[in-house]
Amino acid sequence: MTIRKRTFLLGATALLASTSFAGGVLAQDKPVVVYTAHISAIVDKLIPMFEAETGLKAEVVKLGSGDVAKRAQAEAANPAADVIWSISGSQLTELADILTPYKPKDFDAINTAFVSSDAWTPYTGVVYVLAVNTDLLPLDQAPKSWAELADSKWQGQIASARADNSGSAMQQLQGVLTIFGDKGWDTYDAIAKNFVLTDSSGAVPRYVADGETSMGLTLEDNALQYVQGGAPVSIVHLTDGTIATPDGIALVKGGPNPEGGKAFIDWALSKTTQETLVQEIGRRSVRTDVSGPANLPNLTDLNVVGNLKSIDDLGGSEAILEKWRAATGQ
Repeated sequence: MTIRKRTFLLGATALLASTSFAGGVLAQDKPVVVYTAHISAIVDKLIPMFEAETGLKAEVVKLGSGDVAKRAQAEAANPAADVIWSISGSQLTELADILTPYKPKDFDAINTAFVSSDAWTPYTGVVYVLAVNTDLLPLDQAPKSWAELADSKWQGQIASARADNSGSAMQQLQGVLTIFGDKGWDTYDAIAKNFVLTDSSGAVPRYVADGETSMGLTLEDNALQYVQGGAPVSIVHLTDGTIATPDGIALVKGGPNPEGGKAFIDWALSKTTQETLVQEIGRRSVRTDVSGPANLPNLTDLNVVGNLKSIDDLGGSEAILEKWRAATGQ
């Protein structure tokens, strides 16, 4: 777990900037407490922007998405967080009872295809990919589909986060079950036999870049950081289904600083922040007026699977995880 505290000394510019979020919230001593599954590099880039642009202070608790959900649920009677930031939409839907619906200022700019619940707001479009270490596995020899990943010749070569601790790994599991229908669990079982499990989705591209595995299932933006950093990593969008779903942001019911929480959500969905997410981090924006990352294919050119079977449709999280543990030998 990582906890970060920042204090920003207000000047006239920050005071003016703070009035543009959440109905003119001014800076205050009480910080906005944010629970997030974002990797450290993203937190370190975005939180100073938030503080500078709003004049507010932020205290960030960084955990795996599963632990974010568990901690927020455990604290429901006496919440410590104001905002849950960047965990999967399916996880936030399960947390609806501890969230307060809030419609951000720029809600009308959000692509309605990403909106599925009043309890949370889409934050970015998350695309799931295969990262390949091309020093270990030439790209023309790498698998290009989920079906090919099920081949036993890849045993011990596919890094994956744990579905019992990672919202992204759970989304990938839901995706396979959606794509393959009645044969979903058989296909996933075969793929899972090839897994090397990591503690988080953010660790997957590191495993690949360091040569611990020849490939890994991860988020597009996580893999892109290694590509741009010069690592021998290439990105494969799987041809039988590129999973693309929103992660979300939500206001915690009864949090200690609700107005600060609303200001944070307004800021996260602002055009400036969404452009930064695209241009400097490689995420896909949920706004209709922000273009996608450079040097990546348009989603319209991919075989996108966005309407995944829900956790409830698949029998509930405990039933899914019981089968996942059996598939992965946990």
